Amino acid sequence: MPGTFKESLAAAWPYLWSHRAGLARGFTALILKDACAVCLPLVIRQGVDSLTQGFRVETVLWLAAALAGLSAVKGFFQYWMRVILIGISRDIEYALRNDLFAHLARLSHDFYARFRTGDIMARATNDLNAVRMMLGPGVMYWFETVLMFLLALAVMLSVDWRMTLLALAPAPLVSLVVVYFGRQVHTRFEKIQEQFGEISNRVQENLAGVRIVRAYAREEAEMAAFEALNRDYIRRNLEMARKTGVFWPLLQALAGVTFLIVLWAGGLRVMDGGLTIGAFVMFQTYMGMLIWPMIAFGWVINLTERGKASFKRILEILNTQPGIAAPADGAAPMPARLRGEIEFRDVTLDYGGVRGLDGVTLRVPAGATVALVGHTGSGKSSLVNLVPRLLDPTQGQVLVDGVDVRRYHPQELRRQIGFVPQETFLFSTTLAGNIAFGAPDATPAEIERAAGIAGLGPDVAAFPEGYATMIGERGLTLSGGQKQRTAIARAILRNPAILILDDALASVDTVTEERILTALADVTRQRTTILISHRVSTVRMADRIHVIEHGRVAEEGTHDELLALGGYYADLHQRQLLEEEIAGLQG
Repeated sequence: MPGTFKESLAAAWPYLWSHRAGLARGFTALILKDACAVCLPLVIRQGVDSLTQGFRVETVLWLAAALAGLSAVKGFFQYWMRVILIGISRDIEYALRNDLFAHLARLSHDFYARFRTGDIMARATNDLNAVRMMLGPGVMYWFETVLMFLLALAVMLSVDWRMTLLALAPAPLVSLVVVYFGRQVHTRFEKIQEQFGEISNRVQENLAGVRIVRAYAREEAEMAAFEALNRDYIRRNLEMARKTGVFWPLLQALAGVTFLIVLWAGGLRVMDGGLTIGAFVMFQTYMGMLIWPMIAFGWVINLTERGKASFKRILEILNTQPGIAAPADGAAPMPARLRGEIEFRDVTLDYGGVRGLDGVTLRVPAGATVALVGHTGSGKSSLVNLVPRLLDPTQGQVLVDGVDVRRYHPQELRRQIGFVPQETFLFSTTLAGNIAFGAPDATPAEIERAAGIAGLGPDVAAFPEGYATMIGERGLTLSGGQKQRTAIARAILRNPAILILDDALASVDTVTEERILTALADVTRQRTTILISHRVSTVRMADRIHVIEHGRVAEEGTHDELLALGGYYADLHQRQLLEEEIAGLQG
């Protein structure tokens, strides 16, 4: 079992080492506190022997004062021991939580495809608290119990080594009990934490998808599914409670057996004159002091096994290396502003055995506006995700200004790209806060200008508090079109060298779309722009249009050239003209 604790400390060592000065003060207080505690029975022995071997008031008063003084000093050091060591565990919790969040922010898309949000939240809360308990009370009581046991044992051996050995007779059985139940607690707590992650994930998904749950009248079904998860969680906790319910009484029973052995052997020693009554009382007091380490040892093992199981789950995240990171041999220098030339050279992208892109080669000149069209799932979004390195190609190269994007530092590259993804995400803050997310130092005038270009200005005028309006979690209070326009404004406000709009106008009507495109014309002239859309009206003015089919470039040219080609783009154009005519007749 000490090896188990050693493994847990090894993983936490960098955090403990950073607080070495505080730990030294805390353990100094712990040692002095235990030293005072070990001296108390010696004073009690003197007091009892003084009563039986000739009563003197002065001696009794002096011993009483010594007992009170030692108790006061012991309490003083015990207070600072707890304040310092428990306080350090809180500091470590703070540092570990910051490190965990920072690491999560750096991890790539493939990590979040494997780990669910609810499970990550469980690790960042419940598991982190278990680790804190291991590194705070766990570490403190581990050393206190060991030190107290050794000090008390040393004094007991000096008084009567035979009786001490008798008192230690149940120790091997105690060790076996601790090892067995420690393993049981570890296994069960690990499963409990996994189940808690399942519950957290279920709650997160239902809260995020509450509109869908209600729209499909699935409230009862979801409550039943949650109840089943919760019932299983309770069952697992009860299993562990039954194990620990046997553990504690068993330890106390073994402690009681030890007391009986000492009482019997000590009584015989007093009767034959081999031990004074004072020494016998002192021995019994030390035995009482050893009972706490025995019980605390079991509690510490419990905390350690819980903390170790939780630390394993946290380290699973911390040990995951980002799939997309800065080059190990140093990043290429990033200019103050990119020209914006983009080139895809024979790019192939695989998703878990499924080919998303297959040998794509195309070039986007600096300052040009290029459009990508194609049916759903053809690979358009995958292609543009390669530019800011949200994904990396399986084969081939993506170059920006002639440099492979894998040579740039990802953060420096992304700072020069304005990206509006298909799935718009807004934060539960003000409208202005969402627009200025990528440019926190933007002035109110700059925010209003970006919103005006994105066609959001007229809507904001109707909001109760204008740009200070709280929009709710994930932009709950906004329509789909308003969310997309907010995301466009956010991208524009960054003044990026490269602007990527991935189907960013899908949720707006054609009139609003025309107004936004007109406003965007000045913006796109100043930077390289990639448009993805299913609407011909959105892409027709692009300098170059590429049709992506089954992960390949099937057609390319200007709007007029593609119409003359008579392929997919021409068919798409005809279908949309027909839809507009039908809509006009119905109107």
